[in-house]
Amino acid sequence: MSEEKSSKGLKQYFTPALIILAIGLAFFSGTLWQKVKSLEEGSNTKNTAQGATTAPATVSLDTIKDLFNKDVIKFGDAGRKVLFVEMADPSCPYCHIAGGFNPEIAASADTQGNRFKYVSEGGTYLPPAPEMKKLVDAGKASYIYIYYPGHGNGEMGMKALYCANEQGKFWEAHDLLLTNAGYTLVNTTVQNDKTKSQAMADFLKSAVDPTFMKSCLDSGKYDARLQSDQELAVSLGIQGTPNFYVNETNFAGAYSYTDIEPTVNSALK
Repeated sequence: MSEEKSSKGLKQYFTPALIILAIGLAFFSGTLWQKVKSLEEGSNTKNTAQGATTAPATVSLDTIKDLFNKDVIKFGDAGRKVLFVEMADPSCPYCHIAGGFNPEIAASADTQGNRFKYVSEGGTYLPPAPEMKKLVDAGKASYIYIYYPGHGNGEMGMKALYCANEQGKFWEAHDLLLTNAGYTLVNTTVQNDKTKSQAMADFLKSAVDPTFMKSCLDSGKYDARLQSDQELAVSLGIQGTPNFYVNETNFAGAYSYTDIEPTVNSALK
Protein backbone atom coordinates (compact mmCIF):
# COMPACT_ATOMS: atom_id res chain seq x y z
CA MET A 1 0.00 0.00 0.00
CA SER A 2 2.83 2.41 0.90
CA GLU A 3 4.54 1.71 -2.43
CA GLU A 4 1.26 2.41 -4.22
CA LYS A 5 0.86 5.71 -2.38
CA SER A 6 4.47 6.60 -3.10
CA SER A 7 4.03 5.83 -6.79
CA LYS A 8 0.82 7.88 -6.89
CA GLY A 9 2.55 10.76 -5.16
CA LEU A 10 5.39 10.73 -7.66
CA LYS A 11 2.94 10.78 -10.54
CA GLN A 12 1.11 13.75 -8.99
CA TYR A 13 4.43 15.58 -8.63
CA PHE A 14 5.89 14.81 -12.04
CA THR A 15 2.78 15.05 -14.22
CA PRO A 16 2.34 18.86 -14.00
CA ALA A 17 6.07 19.36 -14.52
CA LEU A 18 6.06 17.08 -17.55
CA ILE A 19 3.08 18.92 -19.01
CA ILE A 20 4.83 22.27 -18.62
CA LEU A 21 7.99 20.86 -20.15
CA ALA A 22 6.06 19.35 -23.05
CA ILE A 23 4.29 22.62 -23.74
CA GLY A 24 7.60 24.46 -23.76
CA LEU A 25 9.21 21.95 -26.08
CA ALA A 26 6.20 21.96 -28.35
CA PHE A 27 6.29 25.74 -28.63
CA PHE A 28 10.00 25.84 -29.41
CA SER A 29 9.99 22.91 -31.81
CA GLY A 30 6.76 24.11 -33.39
CA THR A 31 8.24 27.51 -34.15
CA LEU A 32 11.39 25.99 -35.58
CA TRP A 33 9.39 23.38 -37.50
CA GLN A 34 7.25 26.08 -39.05
CA LYS A 35 10.31 27.94 -40.31
CA VAL A 36 12.03 24.80 -41.50
CA LYS A 37 8.85 23.60 -43.18
CA SER A 38 8.62 26.92 -45.00
CA LEU A 39 11.98 26.06 -46.54
CA GLU A 40 10.46 22.95 -48.05
CA GLU A 41 7.23 24.43 -49.34
CA GLY A 42 6.33 27.23 -51.71
CA SER A 43 3.25 27.94 -53.73
CA ASN A 44 5.07 27.98 -57.05
CA THR A 45 8.57 26.77 -56.28
CA LYS A 46 10.07 23.33 -56.78
CA ASN A 47 12.27 23.31 -53.71
CA THR A 48 15.25 21.10 -53.11
CA ALA A 49 18.43 21.68 -51.14
CA GLN A 50 18.91 25.05 -52.81
CA GLY A 51 15.43 26.25 -53.60
CA ALA A 52 14.51 26.52 -57.25
CA THR A 53 16.61 24.10 -59.25
CA THR A 54 14.57 23.56 -62.39
CA ALA A 55 16.83 24.43 -65.32
CA PRO A 56 15.23 26.90 -67.72
CA ALA A 57 15.44 26.81 -71.49
CA THR A 58 18.55 28.18 -73.12
CA VAL A 59 18.63 31.98 -72.96
CA SER A 60 20.92 34.02 -75.19
CA LEU A 61 23.14 36.87 -74.06
CA ASP A 62 21.16 39.19 -76.35
CA THR A 63 18.00 38.27 -74.45
CA ILE A 64 19.70 39.15 -71.17
CA LYS A 65 20.94 42.43 -72.60
CA ASP A 66 17.46 43.29 -73.86
CA LEU A 67 16.14 43.10 -70.29
CA PHE A 68 17.82 46.46 -69.67
CA ASN A 69 15.33 47.98 -72.12
CA LYS A 70 12.41 46.71 -70.04
CA ASP A 71 10.53 48.39 -67.21
CA VAL A 72 12.35 46.56 -64.40
CA ILE A 73 14.44 47.39 -61.35
CA LYS A 74 17.94 47.79 -62.76
CA PHE A 75 21.37 49.15 -61.96
CA GLY A 76 23.90 49.84 -64.70
CA ASP A 77 23.35 49.02 -68.34
CA ALA A 78 23.79 46.25 -70.89
CA GLY A 79 27.27 47.44 -71.84
CA ARG A 80 29.10 46.02 -68.83
CA LYS A 81 30.95 42.72 -69.03
CA VAL A 82 28.91 41.06 -66.29
CA LEU A 83 25.13 41.19 -66.29
CA PHE A 84 23.38 39.81 -63.21
CA VAL A 85 19.69 38.97 -63.23
CA GLU A 86 18.00 37.87 -60.03
CA MET A 87 14.46 36.53 -59.99
CA ALA A 88 13.18 36.45 -56.45
CA ASP A 89 10.33 36.90 -53.99
CA PRO A 90 10.62 38.76 -50.65
CA SER A 91 8.60 35.97 -49.00
CA CYS A 92 10.81 33.14 -50.27
CA PRO A 93 13.08 31.62 -47.59
CA TYR A 94 15.80 30.62 -50.03
CA CYS A 95 15.78 34.16 -51.42
CA HIS A 96 16.41 35.33 -47.87
CA ILE A 97 19.34 32.95 -47.58
CA ALA A 98 20.82 34.19 -50.85
CA GLY A 99 20.13 37.79 -49.84
CA GLY A 100 22.72 37.59 -47.09
CA PHE A 101 20.87 39.13 -44.15
CA ASN A 102 19.01 36.19 -42.63
CA PRO A 103 21.41 33.81 -40.84
CA GLU A 104 18.47 32.50 -38.81
CA ILE A 105 16.71 31.09 -41.85
CA ALA A 106 20.05 29.79 -43.11
CA ALA A 107 20.54 27.98 -39.80
CA SER A 108 17.07 26.41 -40.13
CA ALA A 109 18.07 25.11 -43.55
CA ASP A 110 21.24 23.64 -42.07
CA THR A 111 19.15 21.46 -39.72
CA GLN A 112 18.09 19.57 -42.85
CA GLY A 113 21.69 18.73 -43.73
CA ASN A 114 22.06 21.62 -46.18
CA ARG A 115 25.08 23.88 -46.12
CA PHE A 116 23.85 27.42 -45.81
CA LYS A 117 25.70 28.63 -42.74
CA TYR A 118 27.08 32.03 -43.65
CA VAL A 119 30.81 32.66 -43.84
CA SER A 120 30.16 35.55 -41.44
CA GLU A 121 28.77 33.00 -38.98
CA GLY A 122 31.70 30.61 -39.34
CA GLY A 123 30.27 28.56 -42.19
CA THR A 124 31.19 28.16 -45.86
CA TYR A 125 28.15 29.69 -47.59
CA LEU A 126 28.79 33.08 -49.20
CA PRO A 127 25.45 34.75 -50.04
CA PRO A 128 25.52 35.88 -53.68
CA ALA A 129 23.42 39.07 -53.57
CA PRO A 130 25.85 41.19 -51.49
CA GLU A 131 28.79 40.04 -53.62
CA MET A 132 26.94 40.96 -56.79
CA LYS A 133 26.14 44.40 -55.37
CA LYS A 134 29.84 45.00 -54.67
CA LEU A 135 30.63 44.49 -58.34
CA VAL A 136 27.72 46.69 -59.38
CA ASP A 137 28.88 49.46 -57.04
CA ALA A 138 32.39 49.13 -58.47
CA GLY A 139 31.04 49.60 -62.00
CA LYS A 140 32.12 46.12 -63.07
CA ALA A 141 28.64 44.60 -63.38
CA SER A 142 25.02 45.52 -63.96
CA TYR A 143 22.06 44.05 -62.12
CA ILE A 144 18.35 43.45 -62.64
CA TYR A 145 15.82 42.32 -60.04
CA ILE A 146 12.63 40.65 -61.28
CA TYR A 147 9.73 39.49 -59.12
CA TYR A 148 8.45 35.93 -59.36
CA PRO A 149 6.02 34.48 -56.75
CA GLY A 150 8.24 31.78 -55.37
CA HIS A 151 6.49 31.46 -52.01
CA GLY A 152 3.16 33.26 -52.35
CA ASN A 153 3.23 36.04 -49.74
CA GLY A 154 5.53 38.57 -51.35
CA GLU A 155 3.28 40.96 -53.27
CA MET A 156 3.27 43.81 -50.74
CA GLY A 157 6.96 43.32 -50.06
CA MET A 158 7.72 43.52 -53.76
CA LYS A 159 5.58 46.61 -54.25
CA ALA A 160 7.50 48.19 -51.37
CA LEU A 161 10.72 47.47 -53.29
CA TYR A 162 9.29 49.16 -56.40
CA CYS A 163 8.38 52.19 -54.29
CA ALA A 164 11.79 52.25 -52.61
CA ASN A 165 13.50 52.00 -56.00
CA GLU A 166 11.53 55.06 -57.10
CA GLN A 167 13.27 56.94 -54.30
CA GLY A 168 16.68 55.48 -55.05
CA LYS A 169 16.47 53.30 -51.93
CA PHE A 170 16.06 49.82 -53.36
CA TRP A 171 19.03 48.25 -51.62
CA GLU A 172 18.24 49.83 -48.27
CA ALA A 173 14.68 48.47 -48.36
CA HIS A 174 15.83 45.15 -49.82
CA ASP A 175 18.32 44.58 -47.01
CA LEU A 176 15.69 45.28 -44.35
CA LEU A 177 13.07 43.02 -45.91
CA LEU A 178 15.62 40.22 -46.29
CA THR A 179 16.27 40.07 -42.53
CA ASN A 180 14.56 37.55 -40.28
CA ALA A 181 12.27 40.30 -38.97
CA GLY A 182 11.42 41.15 -42.58
CA TYR A 183 10.65 37.51 -43.30
CA THR A 184 8.20 37.42 -40.41
CA LEU A 185 6.63 40.72 -41.45
CA VAL A 186 6.09 39.64 -45.05
CA ASN A 187 4.94 36.08 -44.34
CA THR A 188 2.98 36.55 -41.12
CA THR A 189 1.95 40.17 -40.56
CA VAL A 190 1.44 41.64 -44.01
CA GLN A 191 1.34 38.77 -46.50
CA ASN A 192 -0.54 40.15 -49.54
CA ASP A 193 -2.96 42.29 -47.51
CA LYS A 194 -3.17 45.78 -49.01
CA THR A 195 -4.67 47.12 -45.77
CA LYS A 196 -1.31 46.46 -44.04
CA SER A 197 0.50 49.22 -45.94
CA GLN A 198 1.15 51.15 -42.73
CA ALA A 199 2.88 48.15 -41.14
CA MET A 200 5.12 47.86 -44.20
CA ALA A 201 5.84 51.60 -44.21
CA ASP A 202 6.68 51.59 -40.51
CA PHE A 203 9.04 48.64 -40.91
CA LEU A 204 10.94 50.36 -43.72
CA LYS A 205 10.96 53.84 -42.20
CA SER A 206 14.73 53.85 -41.67
CA ALA A 207 15.16 53.37 -45.43
CA VAL A 208 12.22 55.22 -46.99
CA ASP A 209 10.01 58.04 -45.75
CA PRO A 210 6.97 56.20 -44.32
CA THR A 211 4.48 58.80 -45.56
CA PHE A 212 5.72 58.34 -49.11
CA MET A 213 5.84 54.55 -48.76
CA LYS A 214 2.27 54.23 -47.49
CA SER A 215 0.98 56.58 -50.17
CA CYS A 216 2.87 54.69 -52.86
CA LEU A 217 1.58 51.31 -51.68
CA ASP A 218 -2.00 52.56 -51.34
CA SER A 219 -1.96 54.08 -54.82
CA GLY A 220 -1.75 50.70 -56.53
CA LYS A 221 0.63 52.22 -59.07
CA TYR A 222 2.81 49.12 -59.13
CA ASP A 223 0.11 46.44 -59.10
CA ALA A 224 0.53 45.80 -62.81
CA ARG A 225 4.31 45.49 -62.43
CA LEU A 226 3.83 42.34 -60.39
CA GLN A 227 2.25 40.69 -63.41
CA SER A 228 4.67 42.07 -65.99
CA ASP A 229 7.63 40.92 -63.90
CA GLN A 230 6.16 37.43 -63.63
CA GLU A 231 5.57 37.25 -67.36
CA LEU A 232 9.15 38.31 -67.98
CA ALA A 233 10.46 35.65 -65.60
CA VAL A 234 8.34 33.00 -67.30
CA SER A 235 9.73 34.05 -70.68
CA LEU A 236 13.18 33.29 -69.26
CA GLY A 237 12.07 29.78 -68.31
CA ILE A 238 11.87 30.43 -64.59
CA GLN A 239 9.79 28.08 -62.42
CA GLY A 240 10.96 28.94 -58.93
CA THR A 241 13.02 31.24 -56.75
CA PRO A 242 15.69 32.32 -56.27
CA ASN A 243 17.05 32.17 -59.77
CA PHE A 244 20.11 33.93 -61.14
CA TYR A 245 21.68 34.64 -64.48
CA VAL A 246 25.29 35.64 -64.95
CA ASN A 247 25.14 36.77 -68.57
CA GLU A 248 23.56 33.75 -70.29
CA THR A 249 24.63 31.23 -67.61
CA ASN A 250 21.84 30.20 -65.26
CA PHE A 251 22.15 29.36 -61.56
CA ALA A 252 18.76 28.04 -60.46
CA GLY A 253 18.76 28.09 -56.68
CA ALA A 254 20.44 29.68 -53.68
CA TYR A 255 23.97 29.01 -54.88
CA SER A 256 26.89 30.17 -52.83
CA TYR A 257 28.76 32.95 -54.56
CA THR A 258 31.83 30.71 -54.51
CA ASP A 259 30.03 28.55 -57.09
CA ILE A 260 29.09 31.57 -59.20
CA GLU A 261 32.40 33.42 -59.00
CA PRO A 262 34.31 31.43 -61.66
CA THR A 263 31.69 32.38 -64.24
CA VAL A 264 31.92 36.02 -63.15
CA ASN A 265 35.72 36.04 -63.29
CA SER A 266 35.68 34.47 -66.76
CA ALA A 267 33.37 37.22 -68.01
CA LEU A 268 35.52 39.94 -66.50
CA LYS A 269 38.64 38.87 -68.38
